[in-house]
Amino acid sequence: MKKWGILIVALMMVTTVLAACGQNKNNAAGNIPANNQGAANNGAASKKLIIGTSADFPPYEFKIKNEKGDNEIVGFDIEIAKEIAKDLGAELEIKDMQFDSLLNELESGRVDLVISGLSPKPERAKQIDMSKIYYKAEQSIVSLTENKDKYGSMESLEGLKIGVQKGSIQEDMAKTVPNAKLTSLGKINDIIMQLKSGRVDVAIIEGPVAESFVKNVDGISITDAKPVTEDEGYVVGVKKGNKEMLDQVNATLDRLLSDGSIDKFVTEASALAEK
Repeated sequence: MKKWGILIVALMMVTTVLAACGQNKNNAAGNIPANNQGAANNGAASKKLIIGTSADFPPYEFKIKNEKGDNEIVGFDIEIAKEIAKDLGAELEIKDMQFDSLLNELESGRVDLVISGLSPKPERAKQIDMSKIYYKAEQSIVSLTENKDKYGSMESLEGLKIGVQKGSIQEDMAKTVPNAKLTSLGKINDIIMQLKSGRVDVAIIEGPVAESFVKNVDGISITDAKPVTEDEGYVVGVKKGNKEMLDQVNATLDRLLSDGSIDKFVTEASALAEK
């Protein structure tokens, strides 16, 4: 009888331990972004939010040397990403990559969100879900300063060699210029180098980004030509069908728009980019 009693007690202990393990596993999964559920341990502290960006777009996202001498990605998009992570109770991880690879990384689940001066092009809505617009800006035509007066209208760009970022709204704009010869590159820095070396005549660049480069690179200027697009404005990209994440992102954006934080982030990032 004693042996049977000991056996029953042992079985009860094993059952209790297994039940507890099952509960811990379920709790760990929670609402953690999909690509982190397997690595989660306990509670919000173990969550990780992975943001995809192309960090060559000041003042949206760009690199600086921090106090330790390390490269750090900063910008007002990054400040927005920090706020989204904070509201999710998650640790933020930033992945820097080519702009034209961002949506594929989002679709594959290798990043949870994309925030990188992303415009709400209709074709993108077929591939990903998009947040509400959180910022709007004009587009600019940049040329060598010595040629600035040649380009007073979009018509004056006909037949020119135009530099644009690959996969961007600016690339779409350039395609509408009659007989234009496009040079599409992954990084804005490379486009500026093409402009400086004379390999392209002009570059189409988003307004605040163009202003930042003009202030920091000698010999280039913003012309009077003004591109027009219906897609002006920027959104956060979310994996298709992830409504819970989309709702959370929009809630954070609502808060930042209503309390003036985004305007503050833009001002601070613009000042930092000028340094």
